[in-house]
Amino acid sequence: MIRVKKKSTKMRGSRTCGGGCSKKRRGAGHRGGRGLAGSGKKKKTKWTRTIVTMPDHIGSYGFSRDSYLRKDSSFINVGAIEEQINSLIEKKIAKKKEGKIFVDISKLGINKVCGKGNVKGSYIITANEFSKKAEEKILLAGGEAVIVGDN
Repeated sequence: MIRVKKKSTKMRGSRTCGGGCSKKRRGAGHRGGRGLAGSGKKKKTKWTRTIVTMPDHIGSYGFSRDSYLRKDSSFINVGAIEEQINSLIEKKIAKKKEGKIFVDISKLGINKVCGKGNVKGSYIITANEFSKKAEEKILLAGGEAVIVGDN
């Protein structure tokens, strides 16, 4: 038979082929399990490696609620409406009528109006829900807070 590569003669005749004691090469028991087995559970043998390479691997982080219990958290602050009013008029989300500006927040896909910021102009804002502070600030400025569906 013709060989392309020369036959390896390394470790021929040695019983363990350089592996030390023959018992060391049985399964994964000698190295403490396969992969990340025992990574910090006992004696923290692979602790630094685990913490550096996979910091979120150990421990549980919160839980997720069922989808029917989740509330959509999309909101906008009253101050942000005040700042963006010109661009809202350009996008035809807001309209000027009789000295007041009508703003329909639900067209932006936002459900709630919160009360952070100041209101200077008189706006009639339509949204699914308002916080108490937002409603107070809108009313003090001479506007109205209209909830969608309440006509």
